[in-house]
Amino acid sequence: MEKIIFAYFVLINIVAFIVYGIDKLLAKSSKRRVSENKLHTLALLGGFFGATLSMYLFKNKVRKSPFLTRHIEIIFLWVVALVYYFFDFHTLTFIRSSLF
Repeated sequence: MEKIIFAYFVLINIVAFIVYGIDKLLAKSSKRRVSENKLHTLALLGGFFGATLSMYLFKNKVRKSPFLTRHIEIIFLWVVALVYYFFDFHTLTFIRSSLF
């Protein structure tokens, strides 16, 4: 199961990186761009690393404060979820018992 999850995250990050790059190419050629909701959805589905890398590599959407704020919120949600998944909270029982 871990291999499937890892493969999913690799794939979704590659897709996010490519779609953010395509959005930048469309912006340079003054064509219709990828919607911000679709870009955020890719990041929310797990492509936050590829999206962030693409944003800074291609300088795409880094000056749009509302977009950047929402992107940081998505990253924060993923960090919390990953910490919750990988961190063993049962080892912290000594902290709870000493506080109460």
